[in-house]
Parts: sequence; structure tokens; C-alpha cells
Amino acid sequence: MGALTLDILLGDVRSLKQKRSVVRPLIAELQRRYPSIAVAETGHLDLHRRAEVGLAVVSSSAGNCNEVMDACERMVAFRPEIELLSARHRLYNDED
Repeated sequence: MGALTLDILLGDVRSLKQKRSVVRPLIAELQRRYPSIAVAETGHLDLHRRAEVGLAVVSSSAGNCNEVMDACERMVAFRPEIELLSARHRLYNDED
């Protein structure tokens, strides 16, 4: 199992309503492209220009988890209205 946390800065967003209009489609696109992941806005809920998006991947291999997390990170990084500030990958094993 893997977890990815993305800290993003939103472009010209001046309200929480505008923030939702950027973050919700992003989450929906991630879910549509990668149906095996669970994804949600997980942080910076009260800030209108920042968002934290978390996702979890369950797979039988660490390599596949890394591939999916890398693809998700790239998809977010290449969106013009978003600046990816940081991405934290974490793999879990049976002992965690």
C-alpha cells in the first residue's frame, strides 16, 4: 500500500468557493484516470490558495504503487492552474 500527499498552491483563487471549483475537478480527474486509488482533500481546508490532496493506492507490489503515485504526481504538476509545492510518497508493508 502507498500514500501520496500533495501540497499545492492554487493560482488566481480568491475564495473558498473558487478553491472548490479547482480542487473538486482535480480530485474527480484523478479518480477517473486511476480508479484503483482513494483520493480526497486532506488539509489546508480553511485557506483559499492552498490545498493538500491525499491519495492511497493498494497494490500487490511496491513497484506498481510507485508507478501510480508518480503518474498522479505528474498529472497534478502539469496542470497550469496549480503549482505543486511538495509531494510526499510513503510505502507501507505488512508490519506498518
